[in-house]
Amino acid sequence: MNASGAGGSAAARTKATSRGRAAGAGASQSAMREHNLGLVLEQIVDATEPVSRADLAVGTGLTRATVSALVDLLVSARMVDELEPVARRTAGRPAVPLVPARGTIVGIGLEANVDYLGARAIDLAGNVLAEEIIEDDFRHSEPAEVLPLLGGLGKRVVTTTTNKGARVAGACLALPGIVDRVSGPLRLAPNLGWADEDLGALRTVAPFDEIGVRVANEANLAAVAEIRAQHAARPSFLYVSGEVGIGGALVDGGVVFKGDHGWSGELGHVTVDPNGPDCTCGSEGCLETYAGKDSLMAAAGLARDLPVEALVDAARSGDEKALDALARGGRALGIALSSFMNLTDINEVVLGGIYSPLTDLLVDHVRRELDRRVLTAPWVEMNVKASVSGTRAAMSGAALSVLHLVVSNPGAWGALEPGAWSELEGIPVPSGAARQAAQGATGQPATKQVVDA
Repeated sequence: MNASGAGGSAAARTKATSRGRAAGAGASQSAMREHNLGLVLEQIVDATEPVSRADLAVGTGLTRATVSALVDLLVSARMVDELEPVARRTAGRPAVPLVPARGTIVGIGLEANVDYLGARAIDLAGNVLAEEIIEDDFRHSEPAEVLPLLGGLGKRVVTTTTNKGARVAGACLALPGIVDRVSGPLRLAPNLGWADEDLGALRTVAPFDEIGVRVANEANLAAVAEIRAQHAARPSFLYVSGEVGIGGALVDGGVVFKGDHGWSGELGHVTVDPNGPDCTCGSEGCLETYAGKDSLMAAAGLARDLPVEALVDAARSGDEKALDALARGGRALGIALSSFMNLTDINEVVLGGIYSPLTDLLVDHVRRELDRRVLTAPWVEMNVKASVSGTRAAMSGAALSVLHLVVSNPGAWGALEPGAWSELEGIPVPSGAARQAAQGATGQPATKQVVDA
């Protein structure tokens, strides 16, 4: 009996172990498929021109059969579109070019800045499907008054995109200040006059009570848009976002460095002169007191609510006050940037926001200080150039950060499980589990390793 009992127990243990291994193998196979699905979608989205299944097999290291099966899933999920076949130069069947799907899945990018509020919907192909802007003076505003306005903008943009048949993956809000990672709170936005705001009210406002909303620093998000717009392999640069305040974002190898709390890049509050003008942050002589939009316009004798193009026109017409303002601001910017470059060994600066149209008028003053102050300048050229990510890049970056969640985990958004989508007024939306899984991600572009399946 004892021997029989022992033998039965061993058999049961062996059978249970076998079942566990089989289940583990199934789970491992599923995980590999999800991983490879994201890898393939990432290659298609990041490509500068349409790619074929053969191109993807070479680029990912996956077998052509695996790539073909994964592409079929992405096409069925309306994440990838197939173009008309193109004849090959060599023998074989025509290649079918693959591109990110247009108008099917969108991210909503929001921004609250000193002189405007905005919402923008962008699809996987990088197209803007809808946009709403409110231009006003939001200096020292009340969050309780501004957040409903943002909610209204977001609702109209979501309605426009869903009426076109698009699925909304989520929303992200860009703020000009110190923001804790992903969920907030906003610690400080001195030019808005906001401090220690948890922004919880925004998550109770439609449509964000349904689709969710993440919060991040506007300069970091603008850098995300710049990375996408440059289409360069693992770029490294310092992005400078010039508005009333000045933000900075350090991009190293195609990844935005955020620091331990997500607070890095407060370039506007680098001290240029300890005995300089008072700053809204409570310090003196910060960079933005010399090179922020309000400071530049005031020094040029222009009203602060005029667009930056007024300053450009004045300078190009030879107005001495405008030229002096830009010389003073450019010198201060060069001094602040030289400290960053000495610390980081990054030798490229991208000027965004109001600095983009001012680049030609600022660049000589900035470079003069960099050449003088950056220790490695004799051996490495200090490259200063205008942003290519377009106007209000933080809104674009916010939308793209949402789409990163889709690209890095397409299975959660319907590419693997058709049942992961439910129908709501004819528009497919993620089920609760899929939405939670995707919104719990970091939103950063993943560095994927190839795992063949």
